[in-house]
Amino acid sequence: MDALYTAEALATGGGRDGHVRTSDGQLDLDLAIPESMGGKGGAANPELLFAAGYSACFHSALQAVARSEKVDLGDSTVGAKVSIGSNGEGGFQLAVVLEVVIPELPHDEAQQIADKAHQVCPYSNATRGNIDVEVNVVDD
Repeated sequence: MDALYTAEALATGGGRDGHVRTSDGQLDLDLAIPESMGGKGGAANPELLFAAGYSACFHSALQAVARSEKVDLGDSTVGAKVSIGSNGEGGFQLAVVLEVVIPELPHDEAQQIADKAHQVCPYSNATRGNIDVEVNVVDD
């Protein structure tokens, strides 16, 4: 692969209960294990960061597909829900639900565009076959 861009981050101080900072200083965050996982909560965590990145990346893929098909997405949005849980073998696994809203399009047409975006999104390509990802077109 010929890289167009490389992001670099460093985690320190305890992983999920530590700190993460990018080399360019754009992200500089304390991390905390969520309360639902037995932590103190109140700070970012890897799943939040993954949800933010995936939703933004998928929205860009959605816009690219729409441009190529000359479709106006209007006030579209993409939400990502990233869940973490036991894999039943002593480890953990992730699952993602992407919720796509395209208010100006009929549901079936919006779902077709979302499905095409799922084929070109780098995050979707990275996770395909590794974690469960659902792509759902919703009203809001």
